[in-house]
Amino acid sequence: MAFISDTLGRVKPSPTIAVTTKALELKAAGKDVIGLGAGEPDFDTIDYVKEAAIKAIHDGQTKYTAADGTPELKDAIIEKFKRDNGLDYKRENITVNCGGKHTIYNALMATLNPGDEVIIPAPYWVSYPDMTLLAGGTPVVIEAGIENNFKITGEQLEAAITDKTKWVILNSPSNPTGAAYSASEMKSLTDVLMKHPHVWVFADDIYEHIVYDDFKFVTPAAVEPGLKDRTLTMNGVAKAYAMTGWRIGFAGGPVEIINAMRKIQSQSTSNPCSISQAATVVALTGDQGYLKDRAGAFQKRRDLVVRMINDIPGLECPTPEGAFYVYPSCAGLIGKVTPEGNTLESDLDVSTYLLESVGVAVVHGEAFGLSPYFRISYATSEEVLTEACGRIKQAVEALK
Repeated sequence: MAFISDTLGRVKPSPTIAVTTKALELKAAGKDVIGLGAGEPDFDTIDYVKEAAIKAIHDGQTKYTAADGTPELKDAIIEKFKRDNGLDYKRENITVNCGGKHTIYNALMATLNPGDEVIIPAPYWVSYPDMTLLAGGTPVVIEAGIENNFKITGEQLEAAITDKTKWVILNSPSNPTGAAYSASEMKSLTDVLMKHPHVWVFADDIYEHIVYDDFKFVTPAAVEPGLKDRTLTMNGVAKAYAMTGWRIGFAGGPVEIINAMRKIQSQSTSNPCSISQAATVVALTGDQGYLKDRAGAFQKRRDLVVRMINDIPGLECPTPEGAFYVYPSCAGLIGKVTPEGNTLESDLDVSTYLLESVGVAVVHGEAFGLSPYFRISYATSEEVLTEACGRIKQAVEALK
């Protein structure tokens, strides 16, 4: 009798974590490796948020809290949704979880039955399909290629919806491409969703504050208020606030789903860290001005990477509207031969070649559901990015 569950057999480990782990292992072995795989800002958590956490410890805020968040944090989240998105919620509409990934996991576990379909645009964040499978659902992937700037159309969405569709997941700005939907582009999707009242919307807005070139961020429930009663709008402090390790995600949505997610959480993790919750109150209610400064720094890095990658024959790199990733096509490298005599037959071959030949770790496009591409995270210094792109160019120029 097999010891491991059949459910676990449906999923695979996170490819992005695997790439980061491999890069760290090579570094520990003395190899000169530049890791561009991790989706983690290199900025530190701002000092006044750290100080709030220290104060919370000294004040004795070290006990259990309500399973899905303290009243103080829920109030801060309500204020955030009103200020940034024009969305009105009450405490009973808010859930606080152990990171944005946990929010998504809870929502899918609480709602999916066998046979339920979840529409996922590709390229997608690596965990969406696997969490859907883990919850017993069926991922339905819509491909959005480079010719559409990695964004699906209303027509594609309409064609993918069936009577089994339970969720559509919309991630804007996107991991892995940085593509973001304008108000008109989002409206074309919400118009379709208004015609299908059985479909729920999961809005993954985790990169909301990392947008460029005067791009105006929008979220589905704000673009189409008629969808609010069947939309779960998720966000968190990991990316823009550089609080990845604090593990706080949150969402606003209908009481029905919030209660269901609370039940899941009460029987799994219980409450998020009390110290992290206290710090997040201050992060969300304190000065927000530095978020634009950090987005400006990311924009400079984006421009640097896009320019240098597009200067490499065989690679094509669109300019993203947000997040801190680029997703260049490596179609022009497929079929080329390495100095060792190996033919590059896939984007996995390309990423492996870059790691082994010049010590640059990127994530292959197959992991995100669309090939042949690879993802670069530019959440590191311009100096490191310049060196990394130079090495990629060196590796490509060595191909035959």
